[in-house]
Amino acid sequence: MWNLNYNDTPDLHGYPNPLSSSRVSDVQCWSCVCLCLFVFTDGITFITSNNANFILSSHTCCSVGILAWLFGDPRHVLYPRNSTGWYCGIGPNENRPNLFYFDVLKCAMSVNIMAQSLNGFQCPTTQVCVEQCPSDFYALEPSAYFRNPADVFNASLCVPSIDLRTTTLIIPSLRFQTLFPLLSVLGRCLPDASALSVIPSYFSTVPGLPSSINETANTITNGTWDVVNGFSTRDIGMRIFEDFASSWPWILVGLLIAMLVSMLFLLLLRFIAPIMVWVLIIGVLVAGAYGIWHCYWEYENFKDTSISDVGLTTNFKTYLQVQETWLTFLIIISVVEVIILLTVIFLRTRILIAIALIQESSKAISHMMSALLYPLVTFVLLLVCVAYWGAMALYLATSGDPIYKVVALNTTMGDCGNINGTANCEPESFSPSDYPGCPSVSCIFIKYNEEGLLQENLMNLQIYNAVAFLWCVNFVIALGQCTLAGAFASYYWAFNKPNDIPTFPVCGGFMRSLRYHVGSLAFGALILTLVQVIRIILEYIDHKARAQNRVARFIMTCFKCCFWCLEKFIKFLNRNAYIMIAIYGKNFCVSAKNAFMLLMRNVIRVVVLDKVTDLLLFFGKLLVVGGVGVLSFYFFSGRIALPGNTFRSSSLNYYWMPIITVAFGSYLIAHGFFSVYNMCVDTLFLCFLEDLERNDGSMEKPYFMSKSLMKILNKSNKTLKKHREN
Repeated sequence: MWNLNYNDTPDLHGYPNPLSSSRVSDVQCWSCVCLCLFVFTDGITFITSNNANFILSSHTCCSVGILAWLFGDPRHVLYPRNSTGWYCGIGPNENRPNLFYFDVLKCAMSVNIMAQSLNGFQCPTTQVCVEQCPSDFYALEPSAYFRNPADVFNASLCVPSIDLRTTTLIIPSLRFQTLFPLLSVLGRCLPDASALSVIPSYFSTVPGLPSSINETANTITNGTWDVVNGFSTRDIGMRIFEDFASSWPWILVGLLIAMLVSMLFLLLLRFIAPIMVWVLIIGVLVAGAYGIWHCYWEYENFKDTSISDVGLTTNFKTYLQVQETWLTFLIIISVVEVIILLTVIFLRTRILIAIALIQESSKAISHMMSALLYPLVTFVLLLVCVAYWGAMALYLATSGDPIYKVVALNTTMGDCGNINGTANCEPESFSPSDYPGCPSVSCIFIKYNEEGLLQENLMNLQIYNAVAFLWCVNFVIALGQCTLAGAFASYYWAFNKPNDIPTFPVCGGFMRSLRYHVGSLAFGALILTLVQVIRIILEYIDHKARAQNRVARFIMTCFKCCFWCLEKFIKFLNRNAYIMIAIYGKNFCVSAKNAFMLLMRNVIRVVVLDKVTDLLLFFGKLLVVGGVGVLSFYFFSGRIALPGNTFRSSSLNYYWMPIITVAFGSYLIAHGFFSVYNMCVDTLFLCFLEDLERNDGSMEKPYFMSKSLMKILNKSNKTLKKHREN
């Protein structure tokens, strides 16, 4: 039997099975500790045991979520609020989704209305919820002061509590004196940029407005600059949306083609991998040989021209006309060509092993096609993580009670100048009669309370939420890698393929990962998260300290480079550790050590397999993205026409948007499929190395590798020979 550290259970043929369920008895309590730490941050605890899973109550993250849920209100961001604190678009104002500012000039003269309104600041003017934003110019002429308010104003734009037919208020204190064409931007009625150039001439005589129409337009434009610039973007966005609405079925067809091409490519690698690899290698050698010949030919042409005749010059094309330049290129290309040729000659066996493993991976995927769909599970789980993080961040950001202040809407009337906007009020109980000397007084919502224990620690809670989000994302990715590793390992360790392959191997790998390995996966995700947090901190410091000297910038760049390399190494180590966890069930540290030592003992094979696989998958992605992208270009540009009126490319405003969408979606689909294939190659490679080190082909220790791999290595199982002799 094998010399292993766990209790080996023979399979149906009497051979030890690394994936036997008896190995879970050695799952260390360290996994439970890591898991509890993960739960302390992310909320849900799974305790590993031999017989059951126990789901315990949530801890710190759930506590933060409860605080955010109790004190936060995302309606602050999703819906605008009128002067009385009611939300527009919901509740009593369900049919009035837009917020109308009585005097938008007061907003324009003070702050950027768009940025401030989203942050909770309200302009010092009355605001009401309206069904539609006004689309006409209007100015209150002096003659209207003596008319009935019901004949002057539109009741739908007035404060709902005022009845224009019975009110005793005078016209100037009732409502706005001017009105501009407005557009709804995120539920707020803001000036229409296209209408500011056609302001009626009589606006120059309206009291309270600048005497120049251009000055009035500039005042509004300067105060709402970001919004004005956004109107053209809004029109472009509407056109793009129209293009998507008319072309989305064909975009889905393009993505479906990308999925089929990706799947077909992976399955055909079983047959075309050797041809593709050797064609690429020979192509590189031929290209190098041509480069050597071309450099020698150029060297002969410029043999009479030396670099001493040219001297120093900023025209680099001049250096291409001297013999020393082409002699340097000739030497470099020759050296590279010799290195590649010697590598191919001396590593041809390892290249054959890499090709055989790639073919075996394609065969494994053909026996478990459901593995190609697992990226959808990972995608859904990542969406859950993003949704939870976004909801928590939104609730935390909107925590705090609204603050209302007593504000004079017109400081020139009566004693309104004495009201400085510092007195608090409640809109439900506020009465203008408390300020008889100021007819324009009002209780207006200003901002949200920023005082209190929760509000003072909002930044810390947001940082905690971001770290928990990174940890959750890395955990979901680790869960996917461990699941696929368990499925593909069950294929390799099946002695008689495909008869001994377990039923539903992907589901089995997923359940084993959840039941036995959650703590180890959480610990590996934690290590990667800490490195990513350090990288984020370094980026923040570098962004805040750009004025440092060159030495400090150089040191910061070195730190960033080192931690980037460390993150790449941790990802590589975690990936192989998860494979060993899926095979043997050991904890993360033991699995990471065993995987690293195993790879270091076979470092040349690792490099060759990694590069050959990367080369094949790169050309696969190029084939999928390039092919589908070119096809979509010819289709959406009208070069490929469909019969009848099914689809007309001339109806598109920007035909390149569907093309970009199809190309980007094709890349994501190809990346998802090829990531499964890459995981299959890495898993079978580690299983292959373990097979070589632990087995010798005897009856007690037979090889589990395929016949093609045994043929390359000149190995065989003695059991088969004895069976044949008998």
